[in-house]
Amino acid sequence: MTTNMTSSITTKPPNILFFLPDQHRPDWLGFNTQLPLRTPNLDRLGARGVRYEHAFTPSPLCAPARACLASGLDYERCRVPNNKADYPLDLPTYYQRLRDAGYRVCGVGKFDLHKGLANSAADLDWGIDGSRLLEEWGFTEGIDNEGKLDGSSSYRAAGRAKGPYLRFLHDLGLAETYVREHAERRQYRDAYITALPEEAYCDNWVAQNGLDFLEAFPPGQPWHLVVNFTGPHNPMDVTQRMHDEWQEVDFPPPYANNQAAYSAADHQHNRRHYAAMIQNIDRHVGRFIEAVRARGELENTLIIYASDHGEMLGDHNLWGKSTWYTPSSGIPLLVAGPGVAGGRTSHALVNLHDLTATLLDYAGAEPLPAMDALSLRGMLEGKKTEHRPYVCSGLDSWRMVFEGRYKLVTRLDEPPLLYDVETDPQEMRNIATDAPAEVNRLSALMRG
Repeated sequence: MTTNMTSSITTKPPNILFFLPDQHRPDWLGFNTQLPLRTPNLDRLGARGVRYEHAFTPSPLCAPARACLASGLDYERCRVPNNKADYPLDLPTYYQRLRDAGYRVCGVGKFDLHKGLANSAADLDWGIDGSRLLEEWGFTEGIDNEGKLDGSSSYRAAGRAKGPYLRFLHDLGLAETYVREHAERRQYRDAYITALPEEAYCDNWVAQNGLDFLEAFPPGQPWHLVVNFTGPHNPMDVTQRMHDEWQEVDFPPPYANNQAAYSAADHQHNRRHYAAMIQNIDRHVGRFIEAVRARGELENTLIIYASDHGEMLGDHNLWGKSTWYTPSSGIPLLVAGPGVAGGRTSHALVNLHDLTATLLDYAGAEPLPAMDALSLRGMLEGKKTEHRPYVCSGLDSWRMVFEGRYKLVTRLDEPPLLYDVETDPQEMRNIATDAPAEVNRLSALMRG
């Protein structure tokens, strides 16, 4: 991939290319780990931009994390406490602000702004063309599609496709195959090879949708394109090609895992398939960057790679997300583009929804009301090195605060947890009873 990103500041509002995969843990990128990963396009993007080592999500669950991002609000204020709530339509979004500022606002993939799981799976509805609620959220165009599990569960419950991806599979005669695979396979115990061909694999379909929109953007108008990949979310399903490319690669096992139900082979299958999904996303990142370059717009396009939350992958006997441990609450974050003083690794504390304020800042758009998000622009342009004194994350019955060394977790009706991440990066030892002063200090931060 040949790129010509520049650090010169431009007066034109930059285009925004935002990659937001689902469940990419922060330590699974090629340039910041000893793991045998293959992320050459992300590595190059990070080398040209700023790589954030301490980026966290405001909530390690799909719907609240994406609600915080859309609104620029902390978890307590985003009004989406979990996956059973939809994004409130009276809550302004940064997409609306960009549209008001003259941007063409587009998105593809899994938006997760209307999970609505308080109702039955049959009630999930993306619109058969994926356009339902796009205008209300602030998009000028796009395709909002089902996530892996929501797609198959809604199809089973309704007996038909309720969104564009399952309709696409249905038209190919593959919907029943996809749904059956999900019903018959345990999400982590059975990392499997899907029967879907390459062109029908969801992230490949999402990427093509995004590239089609990108190609059609008219010249001269600033654009925003968010690509919400469905991977590397469970179930651990990959195509035959993706599976074959990782057969000879071995990964270290998860730490603090003594689950008898999982063999060493199970862990290898999960980790190989997780790596394969990340490599596949990386391949598409390269395609998008090349497409922007071919449009002659690379030097004026802000490119961001993040995730809504991470994935435990068996660490601490846990799978998926929804917990305070860093593999779940941490996220990867890379930013490159015009004005960005690149080639740097930042250890500043950053939250996912800080991107909300950042994008509005670069676009010259009207800020959202009472935002908790803080713009990263000063840091990106090399004018600042510090950002937040601490970051918070939370979900339902717990809250977490981290200030660079100590991480405090408070839980309903449970004693607090305190970790010294500097000496105990895997968060194995709770030192709350040994350090009451730190518990009190961080508790005060959490209370604001």
